[in-house]
Amino acid sequence: MARRSTGQVVERHTKRGVVYALRFYAAGERRYETLGSDAEGWNRRRADDELAAVMAAVRSGTWAPRVVAQAMTAESDPTFHEFASEWMANREPELRPKTVKDYRWALSHHLLPYFAEHRVAAITPANIDSYKAAKLSEGKIAGAQINKTLRLLAQILDVAGEYGLLTAANPARGRRRRVKASRPQRTWVEPEQLMALLDAAPERLRPVLATLAGAGLRVGEAMALDWGDVNLATGVLTVQESKTAAGSGREVDIPGGLLDALKEHKAHSDRAGLRDPVFVTRPVKGRTNRQEAGNVRESLKGAIRRANEQLKQLGIEPISNRVSPHSLRRTYASLRGALRDDPVYIAEQLGHEDPTFTFRIYQRAVKRRDRLTGNYLAAFDQALDWALTGTGEAPGADRDRVAARPRSAQTARTSANRRATA
Repeated sequence: MARRSTGQVVERHTKRGVVYALRFYAAGERRYETLGSDAEGWNRRRADDELAAVMAAVRSGTWAPRVVAQAMTAESDPTFHEFASEWMANREPELRPKTVKDYRWALSHHLLPYFAEHRVAAITPANIDSYKAAKLSEGKIAGAQINKTLRLLAQILDVAGEYGLLTAANPARGRRRRVKASRPQRTWVEPEQLMALLDAAPERLRPVLATLAGAGLRVGEAMALDWGDVNLATGVLTVQESKTAAGSGREVDIPGGLLDALKEHKAHSDRAGLRDPVFVTRPVKGRTNRQEAGNVRESLKGAIRRANEQLKQLGIEPISNRVSPHSLRRTYASLRGALRDDPVYIAEQLGHEDPTFTFRIYQRAVKRRDRLTGNYLAAFDQALDWALTGTGEAPGADRDRVAARPRSAQTARTSANRRATA
C-alpha cells in the first residue's frame, strides 16, 4: 500500500530570521526542501502556496527535487558554538527524533563543553587529539561513544569546509583521530531459545516479538505498522518507512508461525481498521496509543528472565540480558539461513543495502544445526517449524530435505501464493 502523499510547512527561527521549508512525502520517501528566509521575501502565505504547488506535482507524477543553493550564512570567523548551533538548526527538520536526540547528546554533553569557544577555522588535529585524550581520561563514556561524537564533529566541519571556513582538510577526519575501540560483542536470541521467549512473553508483547523474529523488522518499523500494511490473506506485510532506502516500501513474507500469531492478535484487537496501529499500549482510561519502542525494550527484559527459567530446565544456555529488540533481526537471519533461503533474498527482506552481514549469518546458521543434539536440536527444530509452517513445505520429517536446498526469492513468492490459495 503506497504511502499517501502529505506535506507541511516548517518554520525555523534562526539568526537570519525566519526560514521557511517544506516537509513532505514523494515516491514513498520523506523529503525536505528549504525555500528561503523572510529576508529573501518568503512568508507563510508564499510557503503555503509553494506547498500546494509541490503536492499537486507529486500527485500528478511531475514532481522533481528542487535544485536550490542552500548554503548556511555563517558570521565571519564563527566560533564552533555559533556554527554548530546554526548547523543543528538547519539539519534538525530532516532528522528522525532519535537522531536529533543523539546529536544533541553529543553536542551538549561533550563537543560544546570542549570546543564552544574555538574558532572553527582554528580547530586543528592536535585539538581533536586533545579532546579524545580528555574524554578517555574522564572515563565517563566508552571508546565507541567517543568515536560517535567525533563522527558528528567531522560532519559539522565538513560543512564548514564547504563554506570556505577551513583553510586545510577537515581536522576531524582520518583513523588517527579515532579511539581504537574493540568491536562490541553482539548478542541475539538463538533459534533454540526463541520459542521459550515467545512462550514467556506476556500476551500483549508476544505478537511484537514474533514480528521482530519472524519478519526481521527493526523495532521502529514494527511499531509503525498499521493493519492496512499487513495482508493476512497473502501472508505479506509492507514496511512503509525505514532508516534505509532499501528498507522503505519493502514487502516481507510472513512465516506461518507469525501469520497465526498476527491472526490471533487481530481477532482480539479492539482497533483493527486499515489505519489503526497493529501494536498498541495497554488501555489507560479506555484509550490506547501506538506502542513505543522503549516500552518493548523494557518488557523484553522481563520476558527474558521468565524464558531463562524454562531454558534452565531444558539444559539450554540462557538468553543474554543484553539482548535488545534489534537483536531479533539476527534471530530472523539465523532462522532463514538454517532453512537455506537465498542470502540475497534474506538481505532484501531485512532491508539491507549491503548483504555482507546476511552472508556471514547465513554461513554460521547453515553449519550450526548439524552440531546440535538433544534438547538443543529439538528446540532448534521447533523454531524452524514455526518459521516454516504454512509455506507449502512439509515440517517435521521433511525438514532435513527442506534445509538441504537453497530457497530463492522466487521460491518464497511461490510459497506465499500457495498460502493465499490454500
